[in-house]
Amino acid sequence: MKINLILFGPPGSGKGTQAQNLAEKYNLLHISTGDMFREELKAETPLGLEAKSYMDNGHLVPDSVTIGMLNHRVEVNPDVDGFIFDGFPRTIPQCEALDALLASKGQSISKLIMLVVDEDEIVKRLQKRAMVSGRSDDADENVIRNRFQVYRDQTTPVYDYYATDGRSTKIEGVGNIEDIFATLSAEVDQLV
Repeated sequence: MKINLILFGPPGSGKGTQAQNLAEKYNLLHISTGDMFREELKAETPLGLEAKSYMDNGHLVPDSVTIGMLNHRVEVNPDVDGFIFDGFPRTIPQCEALDALLASKGQSISKLIMLVVDEDEIVKRLQKRAMVSGRSDDADENVIRNRFQVYRDQTTPVYDYYATDGRSTKIEGVGNIEDIFATLSAEVDQLV
């Protein structure tokens, strides 16, 4: 049986780092929707071009396009033992679409794990990251706090969606990377 995880956390919570570590340990494919969009756009795939047409006009990319990209990732990686979804789903309709996609392949979401990090810690982390990355959206405290609020508003319903049947859990996302990884691994080991 495949392990399919949704790794949740605000921007700067460490989910990208932890997703890579989990992917390596459990032979899972880490699917970051941000990375996926960038790759599809760069390769000028049909779905990438469709997404670009929406983005160029200032519109959100429809869920159907994102699900199409996710479907492609799932299909071209049959040898992995599951997937870690990072940055998706963010809304209830996206949860339903992801569930339908996985069900069509005889799979389902095994667990949603939320890394809990408070807002002030996120501000500190992202401002520190901005000094290295040069990302302007990581430097401005007001922008960071707005992103955190959007995350909080959007993720609560998604967390609750998977919590209805006990598939959502929260773990502390503050501490050293190894300790957080050990806690995440203990959650995944319950699924193996």
